[in-house]
Amino acid sequence: MSGSASDRHGGRPGPATPAVPIAKDERPGQAADGAQGGRPARAADGAQGGRLARAAAAGGASGRLGRAAVPPVVWLFGCVVLLLAAVLLSLMVGAAPISPGTVLTALAGEAHSVEARTVLELRVPRTILALAAGAGLAVAGALIQALTRNPLADPGILGVNAGAGFAVALAVAFLGVSGLPGRIAAALAGAAAAAAVVYLLGSMSRTRTAGPITLVLVGLAFGAVLQGLAGAITMLRPQAFTLMRHWETGALNDRTLAMVVQILPLIGVGLAVAFVLAPSLNAVVLGDGPARALGVRLGPVRAGVVVAVTLLCGATTALAGPIGFAGLMIPHVVRWLFGVDQRWIAAFSAVLGAVLLLVADTAGRVVLWPGELPAGIVTAFVGAPFLIVLARRKEASGL
Repeated sequence: MSGSASDRHGGRPGPATPAVPIAKDERPGQAADGAQGGRPARAADGAQGGRLARAAAAGGASGRLGRAAVPPVVWLFGCVVLLLAAVLLSLMVGAAPISPGTVLTALAGEAHSVEARTVLELRVPRTILALAAGAGLAVAGALIQALTRNPLADPGILGVNAGAGFAVALAVAFLGVSGLPGRIAAALAGAAAAAAVVYLLGSMSRTRTAGPITLVLVGLAFGAVLQGLAGAITMLRPQAFTLMRHWETGALNDRTLAMVVQILPLIGVGLAVAFVLAPSLNAVVLGDGPARALGVRLGPVRAGVVVAVTLLCGATTALAGPIGFAGLMIPHVVRWLFGVDQRWIAAFSAVLGAVLLLVADTAGRVVLWPGELPAGIVTAFVGAPFLIVLARRKEASGL
């Protein structure tokens, strides 16, 4: 180990330098740690929480709004205020417009008029459903995009939505299920079964772990098979086609508060799992090798993501039907505006996903007044062109 730096790069010989003794426990590639006794470089990366988040945020794009001196929590507070405004608008707008004072009086339980009953029995359940479904779908999209390291991935690539639809078609056509509670149970079971099959098939590899590319390929193939079978069933069974036609549009109306309450615990658990996994996902998006070097156990993290996506998408699809673009567009926009820290992506996605679905549902009530346009169709009309514009921007294309 003598000679100048030019010797190692093929330059002219320089003056010899004295040899430096190497410690016994020092290995090649750790010369930068020689002054510290040859400690492994990964010792500086012991904590997986805030350190991983800060490293990812410092190494990646900070976001259009994240570059300003305003802390992210201030932007999050602003998004929450926007969410409250969307909630109030959802309770006011409909076939019969209701004033803000009447809405607040009805929520306080001090009114018993027809307008108060309209707010409590019709608009409150669909507003809560829009809140839960929008947050669940957006966070599920953020999780699956981080897991697959694909900013244009959709929660449906794990086959969850296809499994839910297939189970509903099967239950309606062959088991005689006609009520909404039965369809909810069938959709949840189908979503869970599809996710389990995809994960098990993806794990049948040399490494015995379900890698992101394997999960995507297996999920897309299995989902296509289930969608084809569901389509064949609905074509052969007219009663199944009639009952599923409204469900497949992503409509939020005709849901009672008792039905909505049934899926809230599942979405709550899914959101909790997502926020627990968010710090580790900051390392997962860097690649399998860097994630392992930082101490992240990829197997449990991937399994946890699959469980969270199944709970979030399965519960939402069971009650509201397959709603597209919420889980695809919202995380994309959040990364563009606020940066790549997965903890903030999950938080902002939950709030803005709820805002998107609330606004879509509210707009659908007035676009075809006195009729209604399902929220799933509105999100497709709004999300498709908006996503095309964002996908063409370099700032919005990466994780």
